[in-house]
Amino acid sequence: MAEMKPRVLLAGATGYLGRHLVKQLLNRDYPLLALARDPHRLKALGLTDPQIRIAQVTEPASLTGCCDNIDVVISCVGITRQRDGLGYMDVDFQANLNLLREAEKAGVRRFIYISALNAPNFQTVRLLRAKERFAGQLLTSSIPEPCVIRPNGFFSDMTEFYNMAKQGRVYLFGNGSQQLNPIHGDDLATFCLEAIHTNDRELDIGGPEILSHRQVAEIAFESVQHPEKVTFVPEILRKLLLKMSRTLPEKYTGTAEFFLTATAQDMIAPAYGERTLAQYFQTLNSVERQL
Repeated sequence: MAEMKPRVLLAGATGYLGRHLVKQLLNRDYPLLALARDPHRLKALGLTDPQIRIAQVTEPASLTGCCDNIDVVISCVGITRQRDGLGYMDVDFQANLNLLREAEKAGVRRFIYISALNAPNFQTVRLLRAKERFAGQLLTSSIPEPCVIRPNGFFSDMTEFYNMAKQGRVYLFGNGSQQLNPIHGDDLATFCLEAIHTNDRELDIGGPEILSHRQVAEIAFESVQHPEKVTFVPEILRKLLLKMSRTLPEKYTGTAEFFLTATAQDMIAPAYGERTLAQYFQTLNSVERQL
């Protein structure tokens, strides 16, 4: 007899990683319940009404009972663009904490949270401080099997290199030698589903290729078939911009603060997956040509 798959609650289902998780959970026939403010976006991903729970994770009352009969919670909840007057502590920390409290009440076995690589080391960055504050709450909670996954940058984060190359020039801080191994959303989703069936508490993960920023730029230029034109921005300017970003409200500079911090050093995690950045950029280019 085939082993019964655990019932999964997915929060943050309409984001970049969430969409890949929905696809894989459906393809693998996991019993799934996804939280959303807008059910139409989830229905467009193939979910049906019984698989959707209308909820606003920043409002605890809307989550009441959402984790009943759930075995595993996966949360990708986090701010990408600030709106509605909400900040990182409101969403990346408090909204996830609201969900965690429901999971604890319902006796959920495993709660998987997606943070970011090196977040514990970058606590001056407001986004990462909020993420790791929640990670600490999760790891010390009553959940029997908590898990914090800290992925490297997503391929979607690398789209800015592609866009700059398309405009004809890529700007890099320093000499462009800093290295990273970003990961495709589908590979990360596969890794998250594998983590359902382990008891690991903290996992770092990156993509299969270690690339310098200069190499990322070269791949971007090749994908758009433009000659390489790279401008190297002095490190002192990055430091100045970072210092300025920390003095301004996070809704204006929170993303820049993270970017200016992360690009200053190597960001390398254990390699995983098969999809390459060149394939991702080529897909972007093919889609654009069809439009």
